[in-house]
Amino acid sequence: MPIAGKGMLITWMDVDPADEADFNLWYDREHLAERVAIEGFMEARRWIAVQAGAKYFNTYSTQSFETLSSPAYKQVLANQTAWSNKHISRFRNPGRVIGRISHSRGQGRGGALGVVRLRPAADGRDAARTGLLPLLDPGMLPGIVSLHLVESDPELSRTLTDPDTANPGAADWYVLIDGTDVGAVTQLVESRFQAAGIPVVATGTYRLLWDLVKGEL
Repeated sequence: MPIAGKGMLITWMDVDPADEADFNLWYDREHLAERVAIEGFMEARRWIAVQAGAKYFNTYSTQSFETLSSPAYKQVLANQTAWSNKHISRFRNPGRVIGRISHSRGQGRGGALGVVRLRPAADGRDAARTGLLPLLDPGMLPGIVSLHLVESDPELSRTLTDPDTANPGAADWYVLIDGTDVGAVTQLVESRFQAAGIPVVATGTYRLLWDLVKGEL
């Protein structure tokens, strides 16, 4: 499997341009390393929009889904640094998803990312999963490396800035498309999953800023 772990944290946000320089410094010098250092976290990847609703998009893979509700992770969330509190409180249009990586197909990871947000019916999830599985095969498509399905957990997928507010999209699924070419990824985002029979809530294309794995700490 291209993604070795079983759990994934996905976040996205926009930032006030006046805060952007310090926001990027915080992410690059503190936040990613802090998260990857948590027991059970394996890797973090940071992305910037090519064509998407939110400018910044981040993925964190974990050894197990349970890592994302573990005491180690909760301790970090309850003891944010002053630098973290400064920026988290200022996120614009933030989103946060905790989910299971139910399928991951292909070989390797790419520097271009496609995101397809799906909303399967509550009583049709098994059928939706079965229908999506063949669509996650990259086959011999040029510029496409691997595809992954992340199934969100509604209870855990709450924003850090307003965790008590219900999120109507907390049960959405996310198809992540890793590729080597932004154009190829964009084309797949706009074509393959539109006819899957599952409502598409949003799509986006991103390019990789940088990533960090546990062994680099």
